[in-house]
Amino acid sequence: MTTLTPPPLSLYVHLPWCVRKCPYCDFNSHEGRGALPFDAYVDALLADLDYDLPLVWGRTVQTVFFGGGTPSLFPPEYIDRFLQGASSRLRFAPGCEITLETNPGTAEHGRFELYRNAGVNRLSFGIQSFDDGCLQRLGRIHDSGEAESAVKLAQDAGFDNINLDLMYALPEQTLAMAERDLERAFALQPAHISHYQLTLEPNTIFAAKPPRGIPDDDASWDMQEHCQALLAANGYAQYEVSAYAQPGRQCAHNLNYWRYGDYLGIGAGAHGKLTLGHDESILRRWKHKHPAAYLANAGKAEGLGGDDRIEPERRAFEFMLNALRLAGGFDLKLFSARTGLALDTIATQLQQAESKGWLAIEDGHAQPTDAGRRFNNDLVSLFL
Repeated sequence: MTTLTPPPLSLYVHLPWCVRKCPYCDFNSHEGRGALPFDAYVDALLADLDYDLPLVWGRTVQTVFFGGGTPSLFPPEYIDRFLQGASSRLRFAPGCEITLETNPGTAEHGRFELYRNAGVNRLSFGIQSFDDGCLQRLGRIHDSGEAESAVKLAQDAGFDNINLDLMYALPEQTLAMAERDLERAFALQPAHISHYQLTLEPNTIFAAKPPRGIPDDDASWDMQEHCQALLAANGYAQYEVSAYAQPGRQCAHNLNYWRYGDYLGIGAGAHGKLTLGHDESILRRWKHKHPAAYLANAGKAEGLGGDDRIEPERRAFEFMLNALRLAGGFDLKLFSARTGLALDTIATQLQQAESKGWLAIEDGHAQPTDAGRRFNNDLVSLFL
């Protein structure tokens, strides 16, 4: 064992409500019925934060991410109240990246300026597609015109750090349609594009009743290859399995996840991962999933969904599960700093990965090859 070095700290805030649950979504999201308890939920978030604070005394928050659900259902004054409360309890780094997920169907003129005034400096739009037929088949509440309008409204409000979420291999989607989605995204010049394949996750409507016309594996692979080339040609470098960015515009919050950094997770169903210096352990903690149970118990031991200490024998796999998603790989010394394990503990697995042509190791740096990226699951499983 080596000494665990406390990594950068992020704050994840889960806002669980949405207008309508999408049939492919397996996130902890709940359709809002009637007036949402904005005030009570912000109070619960701050109580939740207070409960976890002893685990992170003296540490600085580098990034904040509001995920959901649809966080943009919360009016700006509640985002502002939470950020003021959080920044009075925790030190926020200068220029702290603060991301708010938003859906075009919930975007209103004037709100973006107020989110920006509250401290939000990055927006992530759940677009999914610019094809109205695809959007209908996905159960989205917006159309392509509303999507473009929402992004332009945000840009007019002064946001220049914007991500667009796009999916491919959608029901009845062709290669030309997938490429056209990207062309319409490029016209908006976002700083970042998340581009990922539709998957039928367990416990979703699509898993129980798959839609017709989902492209087969060969067609999906063609879409992936062609779209990756199109993204690169338009100045969006791939830095993670499904993340592409203009130079210097990678998502700092997600990079912290992939580098096995620490994060506080507050809100219904939120997960956190923390390196505890006093006993050199790594803790995973999660909160009650259902909003009603969360609201009733936030800030108390009863509000915890559970705690799990990550034993040393599990840390190599956890680290690789994240770090091997990065196109640029990682410095080998980071493995020891983040896991507390000597590099010798994975020497055999590293040699196997290199001999299979999945990993290139040079000058203390490990980077997945093209084959390693394609067979990522096999590569990661070596470290189980």
